[in-house]
Amino acid sequence: MAHPDQQAIRCVLMRAGTSKGLFFVESDLPSPGPERDRVLKRLMGTPDVLQVDGLGGSRPITSKVAIIARSDRPGADIDYTFAQVGIETDEVSYNGNCGNISSGVGPFAIDEGLVPAVEGVTKVRIHNTNTGKRIIAHVPVRAGKALATGDFVLPGVPGSGAEIVMDWSSTVGAKTGRLLPTGTPVDTVVLEDGRRLTVTLCDAGNPVVWVRASDLGLTGSETAEAIGATTVQEELREIRGKATALLLPGYDWRGVDDPGGRGLPLIGLVSPAGDYRTLSGATVEGAEMDLRVHLVFMGRLHESIAGTASVSLAAASRITGSLVAEVAGHLVPDTLLIGHPSGITPVRVKARPANERLHVHFDLLGFSRTARRLMEGAAYYPSGG
Repeated sequence: MAHPDQQAIRCVLMRAGTSKGLFFVESDLPSPGPERDRVLKRLMGTPDVLQVDGLGGSRPITSKVAIIARSDRPGADIDYTFAQVGIETDEVSYNGNCGNISSGVGPFAIDEGLVPAVEGVTKVRIHNTNTGKRIIAHVPVRAGKALATGDFVLPGVPGSGAEIVMDWSSTVGAKTGRLLPTGTPVDTVVLEDGRRLTVTLCDAGNPVVWVRASDLGLTGSETAEAIGATTVQEELREIRGKATALLLPGYDWRGVDDPGGRGLPLIGLVSPAGDYRTLSGATVEGAEMDLRVHLVFMGRLHESIAGTASVSLAAASRITGSLVAEVAGHLVPDTLLIGHPSGITPVRVKARPANERLHVHFDLLGFSRTARRLMEGAAYYPSGG
């Protein structure tokens, strides 16, 4: 139905991994640029801390967008662009990818007829335009459509679903071109108060700076409120800014949250395995994991762990001398078990030694997720802005 003062655009609302977002066929959107960004912000209800006048859910993990088209690139079936829409900030960022939203791209492409469905499992080769890297999704299919139901349980998502296996081994150096952007497994960040902190910068999936929680006086079992405390957030922002300065000589670390740069690199606090309680109040035992993580994204504690961050963490765990490898201790082959605020997530990682520049070669680096189409139809936004 036409409306005199509103525009309609077709979109699909999907839960992908532990995130939720709007999925579009690219041809339904305006061309890249200010008009596209205006439409995405208006559809989400940004800027507004509640996003009450849009489809956003007032949290970073529910203010995401996937833009998808057939690809004419060799070795790719789909081109996929990820957009992180601000909440109270009037911005759209394309500076990285989202591992959770990526897990919805294959099912979306199959259901939209953008790739041929293969009964059983359909392999979808996804070119991520944000990073220029390829991800391969193995999507369960029945009767020509992506399956939603199954017995795979993903911490942070109620119930179970069909297991989608995501291989991210081609995303090493996704943003900086190197697994270890500075060339070393550990670096030193000097804070304004004179403290010297050891960190590991690892770029696989997305660049992440990993910090020992104990170096900030934390135990690894803190609540969201404790991680969200102003003093902790100020420390994390400074560390993230100064880690960025290690990558970009002359960079002013104070601008790390300026529009256009918001969100990357991610920052994660790592702690040895230990007992803790999840956000839902369940008890998790330390014997069930290799280490604990608090990931901070857009100034907030991530409710679980971003898919790209889990890839970075797993990669870093196989680098001799990295902070992550030291915290994790003895690891089992081929898997990293990550304890996070919603439970434990396994990441597949098959690694072998490589040359000095690459440090490690990954035969497999990825994880399993579930995804489900929640709604499809026309989304409306005011014609005038």
